[in-house]
Amino acid sequence: MTHVAFSVRDLDASIAFYKAYARMSVVSRRADEGGVRVAWLTDHTRPFIIVLIETPDPHDTPLGPFGHLGVACASRAEVDRLCAEAREEGRLRSGPVENGPPIGYTAFLADPDGNSLELSFGQEIGRSLAQEKAVQR
Repeated sequence: MTHVAFSVRDLDASIAFYKAYARMSVVSRRADEGGVRVAWLTDHTRPFIIVLIETPDPHDTPLGPFGHLGVACASRAEVDRLCAEAREEGRLRSGPVENGPPIGYTAFLADPDGNSLELSFGQEIGRSLAQEKAVQR
């Protein structure tokens, strides 16, 4: 996978959300001939981006409430801190909750357009992928 794309009503608000809650930064920003603004964001951990396309009246159905993008956090304390900020901004959908292995400690936030972002600590994705690779050998 290389990217996921969302239409957004306010590009600057969406960029600020993903910077604050997913540690992403803008790697490309432009406007097309019609003035439509586009930004590419990444967390610099892999060649994957979120494409945000500003449209005054997005037709996309928001990702969620269960469908979501997932972001790993460095600690439970980071999940808790981000949840406290999200609660103050009215963005906390649920959590944080300890789900046990392999899911870990998770919470769900709403971005400015209603898309869901999962914050997690302790998900065993890396371990699961390593086990699958070992089985294939």
